[in-house]
Amino acid sequence: MDSDDRIERWFQQYGNDVYNYLVYFSGRRDVEDLVQEVFSKALKALSSYEGRAQPKTWLLTIARHAAIDYRRKQKMMDWFPENVLRLLTSKERTPEKALVLKEQLQEAYEAMNHLKSTYREVLILRLIEGVSTAETAEILGWSEAKVSTTLHRAIKELQKQMGNSGREVNLHDAIY
Repeated sequence: MDSDDRIERWFQQYGNDVYNYLVYFSGRRDVEDLVQEVFSKALKALSSYEGRAQPKTWLLTIARHAAIDYRRKQKMMDWFPENVLRLLTSKERTPEKALVLKEQLQEAYEAMNHLKSTYREVLILRLIEGVSTAETAEILGWSEAKVSTTLHRAIKELQKQMGNSGREVNLHDAIY
């Protein structure tokens, strides 16, 4: 299989994952150009891909670097605008539960905007994107222990930012 075919297959398999990751990471919905850039960079770097990481992990690593580069260029600091919440809908929720979750998510995203970048990154990957600890470690270039510790600290800090008003912060349940 040649490089173009492999990247095309990966785009079909992982394009939505890369898109969603970039939306959460950048706080913007118009990330199609970044997605295209990720797969363009992947095509150029495919000869150096050794297969040690899963293709999705490798692509998300490229996506992370592309988003960081984009953010630096744009000097964008508003990571979680309200319009991201429109992406988070589910057919299984009652309208009342959906409203409560939307309010909790809004509060969580506003609090996340005040966290340091390492906390935001690990929260996005682990809780929002559902990436495993091992894959998160590989994407961020950290040890698995650091991912777990940082996630724990990020959740604690997020709860503190939200005033923890007696409820647990569980973004994963709120989103899925």
